[in-house]
Order: sequence, then C-alpha cells, then structure tokens
Amino acid sequence: MQTLSPTALSPRQRVNCVLHRRPVDRLPACEGFWQETLDRWTAEGHLAPDEDPVSHFDLDLRRAGGLNCVADLDFEPVVLEETADTVLRLDGNGAKLRRHKHRSTTPEHVGFTVTDRSGWLLHAKPHLLDLDRRRIPFEAYRRERSLAQREARHFSWAGLAPFEQIHPMCGHEYMLMGMALDPDWVADMVQTYADLTLRHIEVLFAEEGLPDSVWFFEDMGYKKKPFMSPAMYAALIQPAHKRLFDFVHGLGLKVIVHSCGYVAPLVPGLVEAGMDCLQAMEVKAGMDLVSLAERFGGQISFCGNIDARTLAENDLELLRAEMDAKIPPLLEAGGSYMLHSDHSIPPSVEYSTYRFFLEYGRALDRFSQGAAIRGN
Repeated sequence: MQTLSPTALSPRQRVNCVLHRRPVDRLPACEGFWQETLDRWTAEGHLAPDEDPVSHFDLDLRRAGGLNCVADLDFEPVVLEETADTVLRLDGNGAKLRRHKHRSTTPEHVGFTVTDRSGWLLHAKPHLLDLDRRRIPFEAYRRERSLAQREARHFSWAGLAPFEQIHPMCGHEYMLMGMALDPDWVADMVQTYADLTLRHIEVLFAEEGLPDSVWFFEDMGYKKKPFMSPAMYAALIQPAHKRLFDFVHGLGLKVIVHSCGYVAPLVPGLVEAGMDCLQAMEVKAGMDLVSLAERFGGQISFCGNIDARTLAENDLELLRAEMDAKIPPLLEAGGSYMLHSDHSIPPSVEYSTYRFFLEYGRALDRFSQGAAIRGN
C-alpha cells in the first residue's frame, strides 16, 4: 500500500486521490447551495455580495459545463400563464412547465407535445442530430476551468446524462410508460441524447482543454424505489452510460455520477457501466452510505449521504453523531470519501452549522490515515 506523504495535498490532488481510492491528507469537500442560502448568508454578513462560495469555504472542487439540451434552440418560449408567484411557459422541447418566480423548486409538469414515438420523431429528434455550437457554454467552461487551475482545485465538467435529458422533453410519466410499452422508442431517445452529449463535449474538450473529471447528473430514483428495475436499466439506460463512461475513461478521467432518490438497486449496473464515484446518496429516499461501502467500497468512491435535514436542525451534536456513524466506518474499511451533503444546502442551515460540518468532517480523515499507516 502507498505510504502517506506528510506534505499537504492541493485540492486538485486531494480529489484525484479520492477518485483513485488513495490516501489523502484530509477529506476533500465540495457542495451545492440553494441560491436562497447564499442570499441569506450574504444578508447576515457572512459572505460578501456575489462572493464565490467555493473560494470562501476553500472547497476542493469546481464544476461547470453542461449543454443546452432543449430540442429546438430557435423556438422562443411562450408565456401561457403568469401569476404573482409562478409562470407557465411552453419551451423548445414542446413542454409546458410551471416554475416558481421567487424560490428554487422543481418545475411542475403541466403538459407535453412529445408523449410517444411519433411525437418524438416529429417534434424532437430532428433537432438533436447535428452539432450546434450554441449548445456549448464555451465561455463559462473556460472561465471556471482557468480559475480552478489558478487555485489548484479539481475541475469537473458537469452535465446531464440521458435519463435527465429526456424527462424535461416528455415527462417522467410518458418516459416510464414508454420503457414498459415501447422500449425501442426509449432506447432510441437514450442513444440520441448520448450521441448529442458525446458530439458536443468532444468539441468542447478539444478546443478548451480537458477537465479533471466528468460529473453526470442522472436522477433515477424516488423514495425507497428507483424509477425502473435493474433489468430495465440494463436493457435501456446502461448501454448509453457505458458509452459515455468509456469515452471519459478513454481521456484518462474519472466519472462521478449524481443520482437523487433511492438508486441502490441500480448501483451494480452503474458500477458495471464504469461509474467511479457515487454522489448524493439521499438519506430521506433510503440511501445508506455504510451498506453501500460494504458492498462497493473496493470498486468506487463515495460523496455525500450527510442528511441535509440534519444540517437544517442546526444541532451540532446531532450532526456530529451522524457523521461519526457514517464516515469513520467507511474510512477504516479502506473506502474513499468526499465530504458533501446528501443533496444541497437549504436556507434553513445556519452559516455556523455549515462551518462546523466542514471543519469536523475534514478532520475525520485521521481514521483513514491510521488505517493506511497500519496497512504498511
């Protein structure tokens, strides 16, 4: 086993070590924040106006990238209904989505033009077959990658994988019915969106340089159940995941997969497809870091599973107890972990609570260091 260096690692090196399941000097940390949280902490004087939370908290990872996956980029969204609090729009996917104006929420799915194979072939697929540079946020990628390099932080290109690309266009209900009733249609959508992603990130990386890893958002579960069976995942989604992950691995990079909801039954298929790190592991949905680490700790790294609801209690002893119950057992068993909540930080979390979370969590790596030293 590799010996531990007494020299402090840079944030970039620290995250790389976790993704390669190697010892680190302290746990790396990354996080997502609701905008309302940052607004609150700014109003309270903890953050300067528009201050970057990655720099403020000295987090180890930056994310940027994404692609504009709306089918018809030339379509001007149409406001169908507006109130003081919400606005309902028809977008370039042919989707009618109601969004809240004043807070971050998942949009309400009101209606969809694409509800079956014929709608897909007529209204969506023809717009998704060619390279369109308007889909690529070159400037944002260039800016964040350069900033991460100057700060020696790890930089991930972050974007949607096929399941997350499809449901804004036809909705979960029609997609899931299609998986059961017309699987060839869903397979065509999955492969089309995978092609779209590969076609565009290949151009982005060639022109702007590689990231340090690739982070795919792919929410495939809800409370206590995934949206599909493992067999359905293997038949319809996994082939595209393998193509995407193989492309990333071919560049010498690791794959981080964010998946909200209960996705434990799908983890074996994700590992088989080539996932290197599982992120989020939402506690309220039923995900458990310790049991996952027992099964897959020798194959992948982990990021998250600290309940955002516990953080929102602002009870430091309760938070300490949850972290003690999860992180040291994983580390002592030789697992690799990156500190993160199980989703993102809501505005009910006090600034001092989040500071404690970072400081205490980063110190917990003394357990993995001891295990690594004993192993030499």
